[in-house]
Amino acid sequence: MMKLEGQIRIPSGCAIAAVISKEGKRFSGEMITNSMKPMHDRSNGLGGGFAAYGIYPEYKDCYALHMFFDERATRKNCEVFLKERFEIVKSEIIPTRKIPAITDAPIVWRYFVQPFKSLLDAMQLDEKEFVARTVMKINAEMKGAYVFSSGKNMGTFKGVGFPEDIGIFYKLEEYSGYSWTAHGRYPTNTPGWWGGAHPFTLLDYSIVHNGEISSYDANRRFIKMFGYKCTLQTDTEVITYIMDYLLRNKGLTLEEAASVIAAPFWSTIEAKDDQYDKEKHTFLRTVFSSLLITGPFSIVFGFNGGLMALNDRLKLRSMVVGEKDDKVYIASEEAAIRTMEPDTQNIYYPNGGEPVIIRLKDGVY
Repeated sequence: MMKLEGQIRIPSGCAIAAVISKEGKRFSGEMITNSMKPMHDRSNGLGGGFAAYGIYPEYKDCYALHMFFDERATRKNCEVFLKERFEIVKSEIIPTRKIPAITDAPIVWRYFVQPFKSLLDAMQLDEKEFVARTVMKINAEMKGAYVFSSGKNMGTFKGVGFPEDIGIFYKLEEYSGYSWTAHGRYPTNTPGWWGGAHPFTLLDYSIVHNGEISSYDANRRFIKMFGYKCTLQTDTEVITYIMDYLLRNKGLTLEEAASVIAAPFWSTIEAKDDQYDKEKHTFLRTVFSSLLITGPFSIVFGFNGGLMALNDRLKLRSMVVGEKDDKVYIASEEAAIRTMEPDTQNIYYPNGGEPVIIRLKDGVY
């Protein structure tokens, strides 16, 4: 007999979770790893990953480049390229442990680097733009080499597997950070491979995403005009570049950037009483119309000093937020939050298109 609606679980694909200490207290990655276990069925083993902030205090002034290499020769060639652009303060393999659940891992390496000031002066670039261009160049032009994390005092750890296994693989319990995000992938239109797992990052920005971007081609074509190259074979990558463009290049606030990618309906804007607010949202919708993200999505956007959670304006994907003491928890399901903190308080479900922004307390970061 065919099962009826309500008699079969449809998880809506993918799982996201996050936790942040507003006081900047650092804690191990074991908590965020465990949060993914009750959402196991939202993934299919083709991708899992984590972003962590505050994990490299001893190298906080360096850009931490986390990289995948297909083979040793590729790594050596890439290292020659990096030495032309950066002082390499430290170079090492990222520690992992062998577990049966994770197979066919590439070489996973990290470099702590500082751009040569003379090169920045000659190219008339600030260091963030220089690093961003370097990341784009490696990922687009150096076959078999991928930069999958490039921020200061933060790092991404991802691969092909269930997220709880990826956490064990990377020994995340040995890292301490003040903010963590996590993703379990259920790819539908794109391949499952190490570079295509979430989070996607550029500089200190990171994105984990549950959903599908119907507007991907329009978004990609627009962002490509400003030097961003989508090379990682999944639609989510473009969200990271959109946020970098809006925040770093155009100087928008987080709230304004959210109003671009999850823009209010025109009828909602028209109904606003505040004339300035109405004109601002009209401007954002008009000027950045190609950056409206359509389709179902819930995302957590990580950055140095905070997190932002955001649903699409119709709230077609689930998202739950909870609080306890100085910590804020975000996840696709309340069960994941209860795994991190059984006594979580102030559980609520954000409205579509309304960002939840959590920043560290003043003076902490």
